[in-house]
Amino acid sequence: MALFYPDADAVTSLLLILRKTYPGVHSNQIGFPGGKHEKEDDSLLQTALRETNEEVGVQQGDIEVLKELTDVYIPPSNFLVTPFLGLYKDPKPFVIQESEVEALVEVKLNDFLEDANLIEQELSTSYAQNIKVPAFKLNNQIVWGATAMMLSEVRLLLKKVL
Repeated sequence: MALFYPDADAVTSLLLILRKTYPGVHSNQIGFPGGKHEKEDDSLLQTALRETNEEVGVQQGDIEVLKELTDVYIPPSNFLVTPFLGLYKDPKPFVIQESEVEALVEVKLNDFLEDANLIEQELSTSYAQNIKVPAFKLNNQIVWGATAMMLSEVRLLLKKVL
């Protein structure tokens, strides 16, 4: 869930999370709240809403879903992700799921849209060494891979209307 909300100063922000360190390919990476579809989920939207509630404490009924975004395939974990764009107009304090979320990464909209925050980064991962990838530098964090691809689509959509 690409979730936009007014922060304490009424400035529009985007919520990302820093995942916990664990033995897996997405360990300690920045991403959106979200996760795996479960059999009790009626739809992929329901999955995104449920996972957003579990990971950051936002009630499903408090999110106005604006748009389903383009699916993104993630080869290292063999997942096809369907992201959604949502608004959290009357935010309450976030409550992180301590077993999965290390920290919140709250990005101001203006910082997200700033061209200088689009970068190229050389990374080494569990499956590739010293590769240059397009990325975002947001709140002194490097956001790359599937999350950066999803952010690129969100950024393009916002630039069309702002």
